[in-house]
Amino acid sequence: MPDSRPDIQTEADVKTLVDTFYDKVNADPLLAPVFNEFARVDWAAHLPRMYDFWSGLLLHTARYRGQPFRKHIPLPIGGAHFERWLALFHRTVDELFAGPVAAEAKLRAQSIAHVFETRLQPGRLSVL
Repeated sequence: MPDSRPDIQTEADVKTLVDTFYDKVNADPLLAPVFNEFARVDWAAHLPRMYDFWSGLLLHTARYRGQPFRKHIPLPIGGAHFERWLALFHRTVDELFAGPVAAEAKLRAQSIAHVFETRLQPGRLSVL
């Protein structure tokens, strides 16, 4: 039976992915406090940046400007946080989309989580 889920193809798809994912993050007992109590994320500003970030990775647009790693340095996060973030991201992609771009989204998220977690380990900090 063919999969009826669409692939990620449009800006609207990226927005759906990001919004749905961050809804899960905001409901998560491990991640929500980091975003909302420690980082005090301004969601009205953060979400459009995430649309641009993921659009750049998945649709090859070039709107995102920034250095995302630096913003994560002061956060009280470790392996469990990255594991949960990645699980929620994969679950969100799998609920909404299927296809090569959806698979690429999960690979990109895996890579981001691995790099950030590795670079944030004590003694491994590098901002270059």
